[in-house]
Amino acid sequence: MLLKDLKNIFHKQLDAIYGKEEVSSFFFLCTAHFFDISRLQIALDTDLSITKEEQSPIFNVLEDLKQQKPIQYILGKTEFFGLPFKVNKHTLIPRPETEELVDWVKKCHTELVEESQIAILDIGTGSGCIAISLAKEVINAKVYALDVSKDALKIAKQNAELNNVDVAFVEADILNSKSVMLSLSKHLSNNKNFKFDTIVSNPPYVRNLEKAKMQTNVLKNEPHLALFVEDDNALVFYKAITEFAVTNLKPKGELYFEINEYLGQEMIQLLEEKGFVGIELKQDMFGRDRMVKGMKN
Repeated sequence: MLLKDLKNIFHKQLDAIYGKEEVSSFFFLCTAHFFDISRLQIALDTDLSITKEEQSPIFNVLEDLKQQKPIQYILGKTEFFGLPFKVNKHTLIPRPETEELVDWVKKCHTELVEESQIAILDIGTGSGCIAISLAKEVINAKVYALDVSKDALKIAKQNAELNNVDVAFVEADILNSKSVMLSLSKHLSNNKNFKFDTIVSNPPYVRNLEKAKMQTNVLKNEPHLALFVEDDNALVFYKAITEFAVTNLKPKGELYFEINEYLGQEMIQLLEEKGFVGIELKQDMFGRDRMVKGMKN
């Protein structure tokens, strides 16, 4: 089968669901993944073809896409901050907004030009995208990454190996601070006075009342454990992480969050109540309140 004919099949069956531009993106991701054929090669050689045996996996992808399964889960991989990451149903698919959070942390550390090793903790690491990107980008950083999900940590560890970085992964529930310190202590050489320079987190923050605004493929496929909080306790993870940071950040240590766009002022109030100073609320590329940071006094 000619690849140009296969592309036409993709458009015929998927355009009504996703739109022409996104379907083209899906098609080229598939040809690169399964056949190592680039978009440019297809444009330059209209006679490129695949065998009948080679058609099977890509038609399986087509069926999955018709069921609105995310392409990242279908192919088992994505890209974040210019790095490759494995993903599956146990991990959220990293978003561009989270790349902005990583870039913010990175730039702040670049400005500091720390001479000694910087200790960074990522809480709710999922695929490891924040922790691994910071380990790759921040000079002299020792990165720790925590998650309650054993399955997510399994993928995160694979991603650390894939990107050739050393991250200390910790299985613990941030809502149980004693278990967190017990689990972390195994990686801290029994240093009871250990404090972090930076704590960063993209915890669950979508309220159940906001489900109606979400895309069906997200609701059906991505892990609800990493997404949702109860309407009447939307800041549950932020409160726990902020309280943890009060005790476990160094003086002038920084706390960074990705946040629910509707709860920016509530987040500022929370950080102020816990004694943080220099609080900044930052918008994402779409103009939504998406990130906040504060410094321990």
